Amino acid sequence: MVVKKKTVKVEAVSLNKEKLDKLLASLTLCESEDGVGLLAQTLQSCLEQTDSVQQIQLIKKAASQLEKLNEGKPGGVLDACLNTLVLMFSSPQAKNPLRRAITSALGSVPGWLRERTVNEFSTCLSDCFSSSSSDQFPHVVDTIAACLDGFPLGERCINNLLPEVLQFFSRVLNEYLNQNSALAGRHIAQAQLMQACLAAVKTSMLVLQRSQDRLSGAQQSHDQLEDTLGSLLSCYVHILTDEEFIQSVQSTTGMAVVLLARSVMDPGDQVASVVSSLLRSSMLGLDSAPLWLQQKCQVLCSRGRSPCVSLYLCHGALAMLSWKGALPGPQWERLLLLVPETLLDLDVSVKESSTAMVVARVLTLWSGAALDCLKGDTRLLPPSLQTSLSLGSELQRRLLEHIYSHWEHPLDGVRHQTRFLFRNLLLLHQRSNPSVPDPAKDPHIIELTASLLGLEWHMRGKYGSLGCLVELYGAEHLLHMQPQLPLSLLSLMDDQTLAPYASDLLEKLFISHKAQLESSSVKTEDWMERWHQTWVSPLLHTLCLTRPDQTTYILDYFLPKLLRCNPSSLAQMVEALQSAPPCRAGPSGSRGAEGALMTCLRAARSQGVLASSDLWGGLVPISLIQRALLHKHDQVRIDGLGLVCENHRSTEVVTSLEMDLIHHFLPPNLSSQSPGIREQTVSLLKKLLCRVRDSTQLLQKRGLQERDLEQKEKDQQVLRQYKEFLRRLCASLLEVLLPGASFSKCLMSLKLLGLLGQLFTFTSGPDVFALGEIVTPAHAQNVLYCVASNFLEVKQLATSLLQQLPPSAVGLQVPERMQSVLQAALDLSTSTKPFDSVTAAHLLNLLLRQPALNQALLLCAQNQRLDLQISSPPAQASESLLLELNTLDVVRFLLLCLQSEVSRAESSLLQAAASFPLYGRAYCITAVLQHLDTQSLSQTERWRGLVSELIAVCYRMSNVVSPVVQSSSPEGLIPMDTDSETSASLKKILQEIQPRDTNEFFTSSRELDTHRGDDPTTHTPSVNTGREDYRVTAQMVLVCCWRSMKEVAMLLAHLCQSLPVVYADEDARPGLITEEQVEGVGLYLRQNLLQSRHRGAFELAYVGFVCLTDMLCRSGSRALQQLPAQWLSQVLEEVKSSDPSSTLCATRRSAGIPFYIQALLSSEPKSSSCSLLKMTMSQLIALATPSADRTTDSSTVHQVRNSSTLLFSTLITRIFGVKRGKDEQSKKNRMTGREFFTRFPALYPFLLNQLEQAAATVESDSGRVKLHPSLFLLLLVLSRLYPSPMDGSSSPLGLAPFIPFIMRCSRSAVCRTREMAARALVPFVLVTQVASVVLSLLQELPAEPGPQVQHNQVHGTLLQVLFLLQSFQTESHRPLPTGSGIAEALHQRMWLASRLNKCVVTRGAFLDVMMCLCGSKASILEDAEVSALRLKVVPVLMASELVTPDSPAVPGPGTVQYLLSLTQLALSASVELPDLWQSAQQVNGLLERLLLSPHYEVREAAAESFLRSLKEEKDDVKQKPQWLEKINVSNLTSMALHEKHPQCLAKVLQVLCVLSSSGELQWTNGGKILSQQEVLLHLLTVAQNSVHSVELLAAALTLVSQLLVEMVNSDPQAATACVTPWGKLLCLCCGEEQPAQVKIIVAKVLVTCASALMMSPCLPLGLPATVSLWRSLFALLQDEDQEVRDAASDFTCAVPAHLISTEGRGMSICPPAALDFGVALLCQLFELWGQLGAGLVVLTQWLLGEEDGRSDEEEDEASSLDEEDFLFEKGDLNLWAELRLWVNLLHTHLGCLIVKLKQSKDTGAVGPDQIHHIRTRAQAKAVSSQQALDRLPALPQFSCTMEHARLTLQSHRAALALEVLESLSCSR
Repeated sequence: MVVKKKTVKVEAVSLNKEKLDKLLASLTLCESEDGVGLLAQTLQSCLEQTDSVQQIQLIKKAASQLEKLNEGKPGGVLDACLNTLVLMFSSPQAKNPLRRAITSALGSVPGWLRERTVNEFSTCLSDCFSSSSSDQFPHVVDTIAACLDGFPLGERCINNLLPEVLQFFSRVLNEYLNQNSALAGRHIAQAQLMQACLAAVKTSMLVLQRSQDRLSGAQQSHDQLEDTLGSLLSCYVHILTDEEFIQSVQSTTGMAVVLLARSVMDPGDQVASVVSSLLRSSMLGLDSAPLWLQQKCQVLCSRGRSPCVSLYLCHGALAMLSWKGALPGPQWERLLLLVPETLLDLDVSVKESSTAMVVARVLTLWSGAALDCLKGDTRLLPPSLQTSLSLGSELQRRLLEHIYSHWEHPLDGVRHQTRFLFRNLLLLHQRSNPSVPDPAKDPHIIELTASLLGLEWHMRGKYGSLGCLVELYGAEHLLHMQPQLPLSLLSLMDDQTLAPYASDLLEKLFISHKAQLESSSVKTEDWMERWHQTWVSPLLHTLCLTRPDQTTYILDYFLPKLLRCNPSSLAQMVEALQSAPPCRAGPSGSRGAEGALMTCLRAARSQGVLASSDLWGGLVPISLIQRALLHKHDQVRIDGLGLVCENHRSTEVVTSLEMDLIHHFLPPNLSSQSPGIREQTVSLLKKLLCRVRDSTQLLQKRGLQERDLEQKEKDQQVLRQYKEFLRRLCASLLEVLLPGASFSKCLMSLKLLGLLGQLFTFTSGPDVFALGEIVTPAHAQNVLYCVASNFLEVKQLATSLLQQLPPSAVGLQVPERMQSVLQAALDLSTSTKPFDSVTAAHLLNLLLRQPALNQALLLCAQNQRLDLQISSPPAQASESLLLELNTLDVVRFLLLCLQSEVSRAESSLLQAAASFPLYGRAYCITAVLQHLDTQSLSQTERWRGLVSELIAVCYRMSNVVSPVVQSSSPEGLIPMDTDSETSASLKKILQEIQPRDTNEFFTSSRELDTHRGDDPTTHTPSVNTGREDYRVTAQMVLVCCWRSMKEVAMLLAHLCQSLPVVYADEDARPGLITEEQVEGVGLYLRQNLLQSRHRGAFELAYVGFVCLTDMLCRSGSRALQQLPAQWLSQVLEEVKSSDPSSTLCATRRSAGIPFYIQALLSSEPKSSSCSLLKMTMSQLIALATPSADRTTDSSTVHQVRNSSTLLFSTLITRIFGVKRGKDEQSKKNRMTGREFFTRFPALYPFLLNQLEQAAATVESDSGRVKLHPSLFLLLLVLSRLYPSPMDGSSSPLGLAPFIPFIMRCSRSAVCRTREMAARALVPFVLVTQVASVVLSLLQELPAEPGPQVQHNQVHGTLLQVLFLLQSFQTESHRPLPTGSGIAEALHQRMWLASRLNKCVVTRGAFLDVMMCLCGSKASILEDAEVSALRLKVVPVLMASELVTPDSPAVPGPGTVQYLLSLTQLALSASVELPDLWQSAQQVNGLLERLLLSPHYEVREAAAESFLRSLKEEKDDVKQKPQWLEKINVSNLTSMALHEKHPQCLAKVLQVLCVLSSSGELQWTNGGKILSQQEVLLHLLTVAQNSVHSVELLAAALTLVSQLLVEMVNSDPQAATACVTPWGKLLCLCCGEEQPAQVKIIVAKVLVTCASALMMSPCLPLGLPATVSLWRSLFALLQDEDQEVRDAASDFTCAVPAHLISTEGRGMSICPPAALDFGVALLCQLFELWGQLGAGLVVLTQWLLGEEDGRSDEEEDEASSLDEEDFLFEKGDLNLWAELRLWVNLLHTHLGCLIVKLKQSKDTGAVGPDQIHHIRTRAQAKAVSSQQALDRLPALPQFSCTMEHARLTLQSHRAALALEVLESLSCSR
């Protein structure tokens, strides 16, 4: 990638006139031509020069002259020359190259002149220090920094003037301290001050560093210097302790304090002692420091200092002290260990993320300093220090805890620093223990690795830590501990958030593994094979068997890295994938071996591993690539395209084969609905087109130099191929932009055409490709009509493309064409459809660059009787002037129209909403102004007047619509007056604003007479009276008002943001908008935001207000800068005052106050101190802080409680992150207890105190429900925590105090509270304590029944036991300790599961605990204990209500859950794990009881278990499931006939589907065996009656289809009665109105039956039914839902072998290609069936559109509906299907069918009557469509787009049908 270098701004030296004249006079005194005279002349010329580049050249010339000067006596002219250079050095701004040239010149003075130069320089600098004002401080500071930047002479001057320099810095910093307190609210000025202060501190540090020799004994030799240093230190201390300064300034000042202390003290332990004292905030160690330093540091040693001071001092100690090599003394060792302890103590008190970032960075700095100490001989280190720096020490343990707490931090920087710290800790351990190099022998490393591998993979910090282990100890260390690591990491690559981390770790692993295998001392010959087995085989397995969308990131992140590591692996990949069987497509949705091969080849070619000669030389067949380009899966097609387009060499010639493949790819792939796939397609084609362009340039260049005629001819042949390819590509893209083209196809075509225009240009002149010759006027008009699209992106692309096309083709310069387009734009700007105004704006922007636009505007103004004064541009006007004048005229015209319409709207808003909504004009004005460069306008006076009028009309518009927008009805709704037929004005409607029970006013409209003088109570509008009537609904009024308010806000904000301001104190600057106007706009938007009640109303104004506040903060006016702060203070005061007369709506969450405050705060620059944010938060928190005895969630005010709940929800999202999965308990949105309380330490005492109070109210003994308002929220937070394996055996977080309070919550009378308490308990119990805690909980349960049993408490305790056991089972992967006593305790309380326990809720909970322990293969108890428990459970199970329904459980809450718990145990014993339960005889008949249960939940659970068991054992065909031997299949078939519950019936039918596929089922009903026909008809009835249940419909249709295929094969005659209803049901389910799930079911059914019923040579269903099924399939292939289309396209895999070529057999292709293939296949079948004539008739009827069963009259009636009544109604519109493409496809295949008919010589196949009937219909349709087209207005493509497209298609259908009939007649 070529990165454009930044151009450095060079400004000429400019001195004030007085100083310049004086210098010039002194330089002109010398008349001689000696060296000094020439130097003086050069410098004089330099001063007179205004060009900076020329000045630099003259300075270089002066430098060479200066260097050649001979030693002479001092003279005035030479001193003047030196003075000139010195003054010029101090003049330029920072980073000006001119200063570097002057530095070089001064550095080249001869030795005899150096002293005089230094004196002159010193004098100049001294004058600068003494005479500079505060606004010159930054420039002087920069000059000092320049003196020390590689400039020895300047450094010498600074040393000479050291006291003055330090005094100057003291003065500067004191001035900045004073200024900072006076800049509140002026964000830009404050940010500039912070930058200046930072520069001053940094430069002062530079001075201190370069002046070490003079400062080391300062306290003995210079009393003045001592005072100066003390003053400077005071400034440093003040900055360090003032929180108003930004972090970077304070951090730098911390370094400056340490540097100053180091500079004035002798090296040794004294410095370390002083710094240690500062870190500890203690005066004890400061005795060795100078007295003045001790006095100045007293503030730093005070108890009340901010914790951040210690942080910045730690940073200073690490950065400013030398840590390399052996430490000077014991104090340094103590300081080295004190720094991390101080930082870790700070770690728990850090509240801001930015401060956490600094802590992490400083800790990493410390680890680097510690490593520097260990670089020498570690034997010289004290043993205590070595121990402290090794793993296992207390310090290392605390540092690892810091890492585990912060590696998931929201800030990337914190996570990165944490990873660096972890790596450095490992290095410290390595260097502290050099005698243990093998990780397998280091217990600390083994324990650390095991604990990291045991963590959840969603923890991102885990990857970096494992990567550090790989870098330092090698991959084999990890692979030895976890051999399945590669597969585990590859399985994570489908998660976008984890893929980068997993791929980085994988890269480190396979690179390290390869290096270890290569360098192994026992290296074997098959080491590479071993490496392939470890890394390549899992990759290929994942690619073949996983869905393509789940492997996207493997291609992006992993595969290229693997190929770069070992390019030879490609050969093995290709061999392995090509040798895979063709039918190995993998599971449903996977890409299979072919797709995986494309992925590997693409990655190899893009990385340069695969050369083009190898690819096109036969490495893989070309037919394979062609199939991949049409593959069903998007990603496979993209991989195929990437293989063709991507190349490591950008100038490699594109072969003709590659061009052919592109043409093969494009047609079916232009209409992709996936935005990602579209972007990838455009990106890849751009790479190919760039290759074409770059190789063209290379060939042209070579053609000028090439002398070999043969080679030259070859190059010319390539260029000709390029030209043909590009022109063909351009033509094909232009031809698809027809009326009715889908959005995605238009978008893709326009993007690619724009790309062609960008890379090659559409010129028709002498260009190598001349693409402009391809563009015809018809093409250009189609592009123009794309501007009418409802999709904004299509409008934008079409507008951009039109500006690139040849003007002669577009034709906008033709007056008639321009006039019609302009009139269309003006008409659209008053349309009631919101998107029409966007179209109007794009059309106007197209016309703005036309010279004759003013004449067209004048004509329109005359037609509308507007007084428009146009401005004629000069004959040779520049493009910018023409644009300005045209924009001025257009805005003036629109303004006149808007003023007129606002006046009419002020009389009748309803009529405005119906016929000329105001927002369109305002939107067009804003859009037109956006293309204007407002900083360089020539017509200033005219613009000023126009701006004033625009602002005035905006205020008028707002006044008209604000009553609607700011009404207090629900969301501004205006119910219409349904009692009378007319309304006089909006006032009457506003009086009716009351909530209603119905929404009829949305669709009921009224007609308003234009004669306003009529009496509204008596006037009745009459039809056909010659007066214009209006249809208006409430929706139209709302759209008009809300959008008008939005456009007013956007227009006003744009005017303020883009136009230069006329500042009151600067008359010289030309401006267009005054400060008063800007302030007025701000007040208007402020009032609008604060008084609006509804989100939709104020959100529209919010965007404009944000733009305005952003402009105010960056304004050059001090008054405007302070406005946001003033407004913020005012609104906060108004909120706090609670004034009853206030118009604010303070408590409603959708009111404008939050957005208003947010807009004001977002304008504050991040580089400032954020004083407004801090002030606002402190005031709001103080306002929201409740009284001592009440929290906000227990407030008596509902709005406060509601708002606090919303705030709580926001905080939970902010803390735990945005929800990343459907599972509420997923650890992706949870946090370890350690991390939570480390990041939010203040929450620890708060949550503990609140939990104690809430738990005290929980007591169910009284039988009364006491629900503390905070309890649920507390438990919700605590349940989001989870235990970490890194916690070890002891936890420093002190979580134990929470446990008793959480346990107490289990007594709550509220079930949800008990459940939340159980979840919350889990993270607070350490893994090692689970067994003891569970045992103590079980022992609290009653050992026998009795009246004193509290079932709420029993239930809560059982839930806590259950959740603890489940967590242990999931996390630990190991059994509980032997002898835990849990099994024995459960034996003693088994009565809780029996009927002795009358509470079914606790019975069910106890059974859930038993299921947890007994229901899985690997239990956490010992095998003997589990077996004993199972033996105890079985009798309970057989004595339960499941088996003895004569005594059912007491109905009530919990009964169903109890029965389901029983069912789970029963299914585990009899279906899932019968071998482990060893109870086959005892549970006999249990399954039949489950199926006969009166509770549908039980039956459904049983059927679900059967289905799961069948699917798991489907592959094992040798052995059928044991449960099938215990249950009769007739039970299932009988249940299928009688089950009434839809979900149960669906599950049973799914089970029967699986059983039916393996053999014929016998259906019985009460002992009677049913025939297949009876079963089919019954199931068809079920399917017909279950359209509302998708799952049931799917199961019924699937089973019916399976049975029907069997019946057709066995008894075709009997199947006839079932075919018709089955076919009708399928056709019904294919309708556009059907849900996508239903259509997917039908698609799968059709694919399943295709081979047997639709493609059979014997036509088993008859021709009409078969054709109907094909038509349904084609409809599904054109469905809007992609999943439906993909499911239908699978029919291509079911085509019999005799109907398809060998190459395409079993191929899964994309829907557009499948549609073409399907029609061709149907034509082939017509021939096979001997039905060519009937097929021709059918396809011709399809061509005419008569297969839909809808007449033209119905279509016309539907199209004539008033679209304005339903502004946003989409209906059953299909935005993907392209009927024109379908029609053309049918026409193409009809031509082939006619040819076959001719060849068959069957002249009687189509009767004359049929031909005549079809011709009559086609001719009638052609005439009616043409007549309707003629009735449309001018340019109907814009005014009635859909109607024009419909009629055009109808005409096209008729024309093609007549053409087909003509061809058929000729053949006869």
